[in-house]
Amino acid sequence: MDPYYMAVTQFRKRNFEACINLCTELLHLNPCDEAIWTLKTRALTQEVKVDFFEGEEEGLIDNVLDDNAISSVPRPGTSLKSALSESEGNRVSRTFRPSTQSGRPMSGVLRPGISRGGSANIEGVLRTPRTGSNARPLTSSTGRVKRLGTSSLLSGREEFINLSRLNLTKYVSRPEIGKALFEYIYHKENDIRTAMDLAAQSLKASAYGDGYWKVQLGKCYLRLGLFRDSDNMFKSALKINESVDVYLLLSDVYLRLDQPMAAIEIYNSGLEKFPNEVSLLTGVARVHEAVGNCQLSNAFYQAILLEDAINIEAIACIATSHFYSDSPEHSLRYYRRLLQMGLFNAEIYNNLGLSCFYAGQYDLSLSCFERALNLGKDEVLADIWYNIGHIALEIGDTNFAYQATRLALSHNFNHAEAYNNLGVMESRKGNIEQALAYFKTSSTLGTHLFEPNFNLSSFAFKTGDMETSFTMGSKTLEIFPEHKDSLALIKRLEASFANL
Repeated sequence: MDPYYMAVTQFRKRNFEACINLCTELLHLNPCDEAIWTLKTRALTQEVKVDFFEGEEEGLIDNVLDDNAISSVPRPGTSLKSALSESEGNRVSRTFRPSTQSGRPMSGVLRPGISRGGSANIEGVLRTPRTGSNARPLTSSTGRVKRLGTSSLLSGREEFINLSRLNLTKYVSRPEIGKALFEYIYHKENDIRTAMDLAAQSLKASAYGDGYWKVQLGKCYLRLGLFRDSDNMFKSALKINESVDVYLLLSDVYLRLDQPMAAIEIYNSGLEKFPNEVSLLTGVARVHEAVGNCQLSNAFYQAILLEDAINIEAIACIATSHFYSDSPEHSLRYYRRLLQMGLFNAEIYNNLGLSCFYAGQYDLSLSCFERALNLGKDEVLADIWYNIGHIALEIGDTNFAYQATRLALSHNFNHAEAYNNLGVMESRKGNIEQALAYFKTSSTLGTHLFEPNFNLSSFAFKTGDMETSFTMGSKTLEIFPEHKDSLALIKRLEASFANL
């Protein structure tokens, strides 16, 4: 069989290692074979390439050093960085649905970009101890691709292309080779500036009429943080050739600029050209969920299931929405569907256990949690034991609940919710000092939680420490402005201060 045909076959089977080895042998025989060189370049690229739309992660440095903010005090519901308000339409309440550390409603799936728009700050991260569960600090978004780019050092392969000696002008007039080379430089070598030079020269050689190079140049601008330039490039590319990828990239620009409403408009424009496109519907659903419109988000996920009945993200998010809408029997159906699709992991069994318990199927609940504990790893076991502790409280077994919560802390001693629950149980036992210590620890670790701050405020009010009570009550309202108990407590404190 022809060795080149074998290499192409291995590439189509996504067996990139075998394809690269075959191409290397053929290049030793004929180093000037452009077809083999291009195939090896594509194989090396595909080996490390990740989906741009699913792998984008904005770290702490990107948030802190972001100078593209439009307004420091945006209107509620129009920013991914502002606090959500229940009073606006169908916003979800934190009383019924917990929030993430970024202040967004808890989602049904964990996505790389889910931390975008978070309220994390440098002081909080530097204050957090470095442990096995959080050994890698939040850095810039380029950290992920930098780590991917170092895989060639571990593989023991010799350098394939020396970029410092590369004559880009030679490949500008050869788009069939230049495109493969650009993908290699962009994804494999992660040399964005060299890739941008190649894209700019190729675009100029095509008399600015090639939409492909406009998109690639826009991607380079986006990676370098030049959002307005990338916006212009993507809009110009849409005039030449409308495609789903360009709409997704353009909407990502506006999300990075903290303009979710503009991103939704871009998605809707794409849906007019490509009706019922799943990727565009998914983008709209994610943005609505991020700004707190969980009902609208749920409606779009339902539309996704009409087009793609096995979409994991849509099924998981709808199941989560039903669970926090006090319909555990409906969420149980969706999680069982995920099991039927072949998803066997600790998270699925943990969610099944909770749904079974609140749906009244107590025998199935215990077996699901047993499976979750068998499949879980350290970062998941803490949440599983925390949920088991909650169930123990529901059935009145406080001793088992205390032990389960302590086990959650043994797997993750930065679990803020577990510290808060321990404080509640210690307060019921009459150990006030220990309870206050747990509440303070929970408040320090979980800056997104309103419960420990309210508990501290309530305890301080009962002991006569009005100043501390007012301070912690104000912190509670900063996190959850519509918390009725805190509002009532603040009114009582203000009345007490007025009588002094």
